[in-house]
Amino acid sequence: MKSTYIKLSLSAVILLGVYSCKKGEASASDLEAYSNTEPASKMISDSVSSAATMKIKDKQFIKTADVNMEVKDVYNATISIEKSVQDLGGFVTHSNLRSNVVSENTYNTSDEDAMLIKKYQTENAMQVRVPTAKLGEFLTVINNDKLFLNSRSINAEDMTSSIRYAEMESQRNKKTAENISQLKTNKDKVRLDDINMTEGNLQKLSGMDIADNLKYSTVDIYIKEPKLRIAEIAVTNTTRIDNKYKFNFIYDAKDGLVYGFYLIQKIIVSLINIWPLLLIAACVIYFVRKRKGAKPEQSKIPD
Repeated sequence: MKSTYIKLSLSAVILLGVYSCKKGEASASDLEAYSNTEPASKMISDSVSSAATMKIKDKQFIKTADVNMEVKDVYNATISIEKSVQDLGGFVTHSNLRSNVVSENTYNTSDEDAMLIKKYQTENAMQVRVPTAKLGEFLTVINNDKLFLNSRSINAEDMTSSIRYAEMESQRNKKTAENISQLKTNKDKVRLDDINMTEGNLQKLSGMDIADNLKYSTVDIYIKEPKLRIAEIAVTNTTRIDNKYKFNFIYDAKDGLVYGFYLIQKIIVSLINIWPLLLIAACVIYFVRKRKGAKPEQSKIPD
């Protein structure tokens, strides 16, 4: 009985030791897995560009992106973006930096000087092209310049079928050219050959465009400043000059006499132009008055 109790105790001690070892191994493996896990901030940063860095075997994508964000300084952000594009092997196709004036007022500070106050916001609409392989890196870089991200869209258009179709069309075009070459030379052959060559050139051009869009991704970027900027510009006080020459009595009186003289001439010329109407009106008035003067004599009763 005593030996049985000792055996059971030893078994319990052995099992407890094995469990403790396994638990230690599990804790060590969990710690190792945790240590290999990337920080949450890094995962979030990488996920920003996950759509841009997507790669699938036997698939080819034309990738584009559209970014709308607010920045502290549009000019500095523009310079930073252009430098990033250049460093990544891309190029800028469009950049339209401008200031939208919200209001402007002129305040006179002396008889000669004034101050023009402009309140404005700066913005820039850009279009850049970066190597598709570095699109995710570029989006991550420009994300560092933002104050607030209004919107961002990333599109990946699957061009695998289109590319395959273009290859088949190219083969068909070559086969058609071979068939045409076997025809007897005449006007119809020349016309068919010309049509087939034109179609082949269009296919080559389309293929070049697809290849270029696969190699470089187009990114449209709109950036603006949320705050109003104020510009103080020294200008001339024009009010005093305007008042000085606004009214000149001698000149205006002389000009009024000349204008009145020409006005009389115009009236006389106008009357001369309508002399037939004046003559007819004078005749009508004459006969009407003469008729009115004759009526009382005819109606007079003798005594």
